[in-house]
Amino acid sequence: MPRDALDERDLAECPLVRAAVLVALTPGPAGGVLLTKRTAHLSHHAGQVSFPGGCIDPSDASPEAAALREAQEEIGLDPERVAVTGRLGDYVTGTGYCITPVLGVLPACRTLRELGLRPSPQEVDTMFMLPMAVLLDSRAPQRRGAFYRGRWREFWVWPHPEQYVWGATAAILVNLAARLRGD
Repeated sequence: MPRDALDERDLAECPLVRAAVLVALTPGPAGGVLLTKRTAHLSHHAGQVSFPGGCIDPSDASPEAAALREAQEEIGLDPERVAVTGRLGDYVTGTGYCITPVLGVLPACRTLRELGLRPSPQEVDTMFMLPMAVLLDSRAPQRRGAFYRGRWREFWVWPHPEQYVWGATAAILVNLAARLRGD
């Protein structure tokens, strides 16, 4: 894995905040990875595509507990419907978060509606799937670049017809895809 896909701590200007996200996969022909788009009014990462998740609270027993709690709060996902299968490596963002991606498998479905999810209007603008065929295509993610804090930075972007999937979410997807392909 490219080191820059795992760590941007050189950009963080404060102590790292621990966070966890649920990387939820659905099996079957219509399978994919569940993603959300955050509402535009949030104070952090407004309008960005993300996994359900957030800060690990002191009351959370583990990153898994935090990811499941946040997914229930954000999209109404019943933790009993998630088979937690492990974790990906932590990802450190330039905005000061150390994110633990928790892997989970959801029941097979043809549409997100079948899962009975209820996105919180305060946090989630929309939910969508990145198809498994796109995730497993090693040519799908692209490298882009921009100046950030006076330095040229490169980042991953995944193709989607309606959403811009980039940054930490895209890097975690790159790591997931490599793991699923056995790279």
